[in-house]
Order: sequence, then structure tokens, then C-alpha cells
Amino acid sequence: AMILYWISLSIVNNKIINLISKILIFLSNLFFGATLCIRWLKNGYFPLSNLYESLIFLAWSISFFLILLEYKTKSRLIGSIILPVIFFLSFFASLTLPIDMQKSLSLVPSLQSNWLMMHVSMMMLSYALLIIGSLLSIIYLFFLMFKQKNNFILEILDLWSYRIICFGFPFLTLGILSGAVWANEAWGSYWSWDPKETWALITWLVFASYLHSRLVKGWNPKSASILATFGFLILWVCYLGVNFLGKGLHSYGWI
Repeated sequence: AMILYWISLSIVNNKIINLISKILIFLSNLFFGATLCIRWLKNGYFPLSNLYESLIFLAWSISFFLILLEYKTKSRLIGSIILPVIFFLSFFASLTLPIDMQKSLSLVPSLQSNWLMMHVSMMMLSYALLIIGSLLSIIYLFFLMFKQKNNFILEILDLWSYRIICFGFPFLTLGILSGAVWANEAWGSYWSWDPKETWALITWLVFASYLHSRLVKGWNPKSASILATFGFLILWVCYLGVNFLGKGLHSYGWI
């Protein structure tokens, strides 16, 4: 699907390539969703208890929002940008993680809570939306850097980047707040400055600054896109980077 999307950028209005690539994206989304549903039915709990399941859920979320976004914009460029991320997530989950980390295990006591679905799903949905929005900002800067000043494309990229980040930010806020409530229930403290908590707060502050700069300060799209690009990097540190530390209360996500 990713290769077909790239080909469709050079072969404009090829209905066969466009149709096949759309079908493959839809099938990929169904595959990710089916994987999660099967694990849910088999184990009896929402499948977001380890890193493998969160990677599959994130891939499903991004592919789902990509389908909606492409339907609204009719743009092949956006899919060509986002598909490499979906490919990376599925590759990392299936071929990089050890087999033991891909297996479903009994929930540790701290995860045996109704807050599991609320907190983790909100965080994953926010990651998916913020990744997409930030990627559009990166491509916006790419067009500016290489002097491809097609005003229509630039306006579309900036508009949808802003809209998607606006949509994703409330999910991030809800995810952090529900996580704090869950932490108090499980560990007796709303906030422990765990590495994952700390980087989630940093991520929130970066994207809050982005929205503040657009809504209140009136920053131009270029400056705001640079901030969103920084947020893209911070988000990946929050989601995957801190897992390599092997420290903190989120031990089920360690690599």
C-alpha cells in the first residue's frame, strides 16, 4: 500500500492504483482491528496491557484516521506521508519485539482496573492524532525548505495539521487526567514523576504551547509548524524512548 501511494503521486489520476491502495489500507485497518478483538475475546480484558498491543492499537488508530482524513481531503500526499509510520509500527511490533513480549499474559495487579481502557485508549488515540498532525507540519516545512511554494497545498497542510492537533489535544488531556486518577487508586498518589508521566507532561506542554501560539499569539504557520515538529520528536520519546530506560512504574512497557 505504501509503495502504491508513492507511485500514485507520480502517476496522477490512475484509478486502478488509487483503488488498490485504498483497499489495502482498509484491509490493514481491519487486520489490526481483528487482532485486537481476538485478543480481547480470548483474554477477557481490553488488549492494551503491553507494548505489543499498544503498537497494534496505535497502528489501527492511525490507519483509521488516515481513512477518514483521505475521505475528507481527497489527497494522496497525506497517505504517502503517514503510511511509513504505520509500516514502522507493524514492523517493530511483529519483527523486532521478542516473541515473549508479543504474548498475552495475566494482568498485573496494577492493571486490573476499569481505568485501563479509559486511560490507555485516550493516550493512544491522542498519540495517533498528534503524530498525524505533526507529520503534516513537517511536510509543510519540507515544502517551504525546498521552495515548493504551492499556496494551495501549503494552506491545506497547515489547516489540517492545526485541526488534527486541536482534535488530539483533548484526548491527551483526558488520558493524563484519567491516568492520575488511576495512579491514585493503584499506588496512592496522583503523580509520582515516573519517566512516562514526566514525558507525557512535557508532551502536553509542547502541544499546549502550539495551540496557545496559534490561538492567542497569532504565530505564522511556519513558526507553529516548527513547534509541532518538536512536539513530534517529544511524543516519540514519551511513547517509546522512555521504555528503553527500564525504570519507573510503567514496567509493562519496558523494552
